[in-house]
Amino acid sequence: MNVAIDGPAGAGKSTIAKKAAKALGYIYIDTGAMYRTLALACIREGLNAGEEEKVCDICEKSDVELVYRDGEQVMLLNGENVNAFIRTEEVSRMTSSISTYKRVREKLLNLQREIASKNDIIMDGRDIGTFVLPDAEVKIYLTASVETRAKRRYDEQTARGTECVLEEIMKDIEERDYRDMHREIAPLKKADDAIVIDSSYMDIDEVTQKVTDEINRRR
Repeated sequence: MNVAIDGPAGAGKSTIAKKAAKALGYIYIDTGAMYRTLALACIREGLNAGEEEKVCDICEKSDVELVYRDGEQVMLLNGENVNAFIRTEEVSRMTSSISTYKRVREKLLNLQREIASKNDIIMDGRDIGTFVLPDAEVKIYLTASVETRAKRRYDEQTARGTECVLEEIMKDIEERDYRDMHREIAPLKKADDAIVIDSSYMDIDEVTQKVTDEINRRR
């Protein structure tokens, strides 16, 4: 069974998908982490997001793998575990920009579909139900207010010891929403057959339960 969870930045997609997958014994696929890994590769090369040709060349040359170690999803960039480096705001901004490039998306699309074809998976992203896995048995569109999402991201960063400003995070999220919804290739939007869950006033367990209930109903 394939489960697609889409939604804007900071809606809690990864957290909910991970918990639901663990509860159901499914494999969790964080597509955002894949793009973040390529974004990190570009940053390490000193590239600007607007250098499309160079960005695409580096992404195509980079070896990206998704593996599980001790139950944790690990992103490998050219064999290196980069989980500790892909959740910064710098990487987030680069990710939002390079994910609009067709060659970058094509590199990861085949990998994502191959994994989904062989396993019971929950995959989260922005275009999973509309583009990556349009035939997924369950589609969820998870959203929350900009203020709620910014506060979550702020708490996440400060917990890691990263200095950040709430207002700047809110502005970044608003800008990212616009880019994601207006990009030419596979823009962020709700699939026609997706169930909308607004998590603004729900805790993690409540959202997870709602998602797992829906999956169990469709099994």
